[in-house]
Amino acid sequence: MDKRTIYLAGGCFWGTEHFVKQIRGVVSTQVGYANGTTERPTYREVCTGTTGHAETVEVIYDSSVLDLKLLLELYFMTIDPTSLNRQGGDIGTQYRTGIYYDQERDLPIIREALAELQKKHRMLLRIECKPIKNFYPAEDYHQDYLEANPGGYCHVSLDLFEYARKANPPKP
Repeated sequence: MDKRTIYLAGGCFWGTEHFVKQIRGVVSTQVGYANGTTERPTYREVCTGTTGHAETVEVIYDSSVLDLKLLLELYFMTIDPTSLNRQGGDIGTQYRTGIYYDQERDLPIIREALAELQKKHRMLLRIECKPIKNFYPAEDYHQDYLEANPGGYCHVSLDLFEYARKANPPKP
């Protein structure tokens, strides 16, 4: 197993986490707050818009099963990449979209994926692409939220969860 980590901000972290968990090759996920200016913020503090944190999912995946390019292509399906600080009904800087990496080797893959995505849109993409500066796990009740609350709010279309389950079939 070749474990790698990437951090994806896609608006409300509940749907983003639930979506990526469906993808074969994802080993584990954790929701939290990334790239802000305060240490160990709470959800309430992040929602004020003063901490600079984005609701983010830490994604640990097996790169021998799932490559970063496919993971990013799937993530792009769950967001409006041209929307600034908004996804679905969620508005605020904490709901911005972003790809935060911990390995420089991932940057060319991320840039290439973003360039391909930009070709599909007339408007400028609003997805941050930055190194991860910090990540603080969210409160326990946010972890695996949609598994515990299947009827909970989610900006990600329910059809996409099934798509994610089938998107990376095993090689024959």
